[in-house]
Order: sequence, then structure tokens, then C-alpha cells
Amino acid sequence: MAKSSTIIIASALCFLSFLGSAYARDRFHVEGNVYCDTCRVQFLTRLSEPLEGATVRVECKQVDNVRNVTFSKDVETNAFGIYHVEVDGDHEEDTCEVTLVKSPRPDCSEVDRESHLQQAARVSITKNSGIVSNVRQANPLGFLKKERLPSCIELFKELEINEDGSLI
Repeated sequence: MAKSSTIIIASALCFLSFLGSAYARDRFHVEGNVYCDTCRVQFLTRLSEPLEGATVRVECKQVDNVRNVTFSKDVETNAFGIYHVEVDGDHEEDTCEVTLVKSPRPDCSEVDRESHLQQAARVSITKNSGIVSNVRQANPLGFLKKERLPSCIELFKELEINEDGSLI
């Protein structure tokens, strides 16, 4: 008798767990980091500095109507320049991007607005993308420092690049 009631209780718990997950809303977590591009090269280097208190925006827009924003949230980075954004819902039919909004440092607040250098990280916020985890990692985003650090010249030599980022 005890064995059959244990099986019934276990079956009921499994069914309730399945039922709850079937009706749960899709929830995703977008994570990334923001840095100060101290050498103005548009990528992370050993001289880049994490930006605490930088503001980023995660925004999803309909593909066929980019004026229709389906999700938007601004968050600040922590002491390590890392941000976390919780996103409810599946945005399979949307284009979702993380963009820089505001820097906490006046000496490192420039955002390159040239279209090919736009500071945005596209993220896929859908369970139909082949990604098993509900965590989405965005590419790092950087604000440009107004003046390069003097030590960048040595870094350029190490990386075998010119000051404009082209190969030597």
C-alpha cells in the first residue's frame, strides 16, 4: 500500500512540474561587458578598462516594423563592467540588440557612430535558435577614451598593428 501511494505521489509531482513548465513564460538572461577603449582600436586589449556604472540598453524590435519596440530595458554595469538583463518572452520574430547609452566617465564617453563601427551587439532571444541555455552572451562594447594612453604605442607594436588598427 505504501509503495503504490509513493508512486502516485511521485507521478502527481512529475505531472504538476511538467504542467508548470508548460505554462511558464520564456525568460532569458542577456549578459555582457562594457569597457573603456583606452587605445581607440575598437576591440578589447590588455589596456582596456572595465566601466562601472555604464548604461546599456537591450532593445528588441519587430523585423518588419523597426518602429515597433517589443522590449526595452536600460541597466548599469557592476564594478567589473558586467551587466545582466532579464528578458521575458520569446523574441524569435524580433531583432534584439544591446547598445551603449551612457558612460560614467567624461574622459571615456565617445561612441563611434560610423555605421560599420556601430557599437551594438546583436543577441538571439528565442528558444528556437539551437542554443540550449537561456543565457545569452553579448559581444563586449566599448566607449572610446578621448586621448590614447601613452602605453598604447607599445601595445600596437606587440599586436603588429598601426595606430588606425590596420596591420603593419
